[in-house]
Amino acid sequence: MRGPKKVIERARSLRKQDNDAEHKLWSELRGRRLNGYKFIRQFPIGPYYGDFVCRERKLVVEVDGSQHAESEYDRRRDAFMKHEGYAVIRFWNVDVLGKSNAVLETIVAALDGRLHEETVASDLIFTGYSRGKP
Repeated sequence: MRGPKKVIERARSLRKQDNDAEHKLWSELRGRRLNGYKFIRQFPIGPYYGDFVCRERKLVVEVDGSQHAESEYDRRRDAFMKHEGYAVIRFWNVDVLGKSNAVLETIVAALDGRLHEETVASDLIFTGYSRGKP
């Protein structure tokens, strides 16, 4: 059994609500298409769900719209996930749609351990790992 029925139903519901950017990124991540790394969608981590998660490397990839700018909820959520040993990397929808190669290269850098320090920029947030490299 993969988890409580409510959690599974919520994850399925979130997967059905993908926006264009999430759909585009998922088409690049699914089926081990990105350097052989396995990703899953809407993975529950405590009370939260990660948009795309590589469990092997403990990386959560989030695709955000403008409603997430300066979000205190997202900061708490990211801190919780970091405490659980996950790194969180956030991209804007517009960057996933318009700069997908750069987004994919950044995700690979995080997966390969080349991106490991906390980064906060106008187009990228990376929490880093709380317990060293994945």
